[in-house]
Amino acid sequence: MLPTKKLLVAFDGSPSSYKAFDFALDLSTACQGTTHEIFLVAVVQPPEPADIVEMDAVIEAGTEHYEKLFGELREKAKSSSVTLTTEILIGHPADQIVHFAAEKECDMVLMGQRGKSRVEQWLLGSVSKRVASYSHCSVVIVK
Repeated sequence: MLPTKKLLVAFDGSPSSYKAFDFALDLSTACQGTTHEIFLVAVVQPPEPADIVEMDAVIEAGTEHYEKLFGELREKAKSSSVTLTTEILIGHPADQIVHFAAEKECDMVLMGQRGKSRVEQWLLGSVSKRVASYSHCSVVIVK
């Protein structure tokens, strides 16, 4: 039986998150003798302060948005013969990614260097930097 490696791809719809997904597929096909399971994870961040009506609308809109984007990536994974599991999480992106990677015992997290909002990164700190600091496994930041 071939060993299985679990890869988590943090996805936010940005160009660099698409590159991280492509990198995970390339890695999966290049590593002969190892099977790969890819978890494609997006995180919907509720507004702060949380207003229940607004929060439900944000979560619903975010879920619909990511499900639409996941459709094309599922097709790419299928053509590469890779097992792909998609998840949409709710909360702070870095916290959710680190927690999910630990819970699923992932061997590696792959993510883009820059997400959708450069202003948000400047104000809150980089999500990729936080994931790299707190993750239990290796983190690859794709440019």
